[in-house]
Amino acid sequence: MIHTPSPPLVPDRHYAVVLNPSAGRGLARREWPRLEAELLARGLPFEVISEPSGVAARTRVEGLPSGVAVLAVGGDGTVGALLPALVGTGRPLGIVPLGSGNDFAGMLGLRPGDFAGALGRLAFAPRRVDALRATILSGEGEGRTHLLLNGLGMGFDAEVAVLTLRAPTRLSGFGRYAWAALAALRNLALTPVTVEVDGRVLYEGPSALTAVMNGTRYGGGFQISPASDARDGLLHALASGRVNRAQLLTLMGRVLRGRHLGHPRVHHAPGRVVTVTWARPTHLHLDGDLAGRVTAVRAEVLPGAVTLLNG
Repeated sequence: MIHTPSPPLVPDRHYAVVLNPSAGRGLARREWPRLEAELLARGLPFEVISEPSGVAARTRVEGLPSGVAVLAVGGDGTVGALLPALVGTGRPLGIVPLGSGNDFAGMLGLRPGDFAGALGRLAFAPRRVDALRATILSGEGEGRTHLLLNGLGMGFDAEVAVLTLRAPTRLSGFGRYAWAALAALRNLALTPVTVEVDGRVLYEGPSALTAVMNGTRYGGGFQISPASDARDGLLHALASGRVNRAQLLTLMGRVLRGRHLGHPRVHHAPGRVVTVTWARPTHLHLDGDLAGRVTAVRAEVLPGAVTLLNG
């Protein structure tokens, strides 16, 4: 169904509103009437794409006329599913956060449910932001390539993502992540890892987790990479050194406030290409979505690959 009220906020710009009905455990679907009313009140010409899978939504987007902008309604996973139809195309993207994980949007200052704030920014001049291409070198999904906007994590970080699925349903966002993180501490295991940044070894030794970030935060607000800038053409690699449960818990507190860089048990460096190799198969998450157990991943930055409307 196509709505064409008048006058539009930005002349001649039409929008495809990609609604993930399951985002935020159904929050996006429940909030749609309120968002629809805001779109109509602002005079934004739009059509709605609501599909049960990211692949189906992406296919619909790929078939749109070139001048149609995309409004992704959901979380980091919703945005990530659409990236193959957006990266390098120049098709503008706007984000309306309503998912379980809204970390890239949160970095931009967008708040879940603040439709006026998200839509009001559509009048801003579009800005180019970087994306991340991750290739699984070995393990489950070997050879597969994924496009991300925020970042990836392996080890403890991905174990937390696994446990988040089992978190009490009354919790959301940061609360789910915190519950899962504390649960993962009980089964903490260190695995030897080698992290290379632009061909140089950043860290080699026992580690609890590694992350490669384009954005600054994950887990509903943990400032894992406060030095990141999604417009600087660089990724940021982070790895923990040898830590016990108490030390990791202390580091988590520092990560929450973005005060862990420079800590002797945290290894960090910016670069354009990052390779992470684990001695044993380790859980991997991509923008919060689980991608199985792998032993090696290569990540590279795609400078200015996405045209962002409300960043």
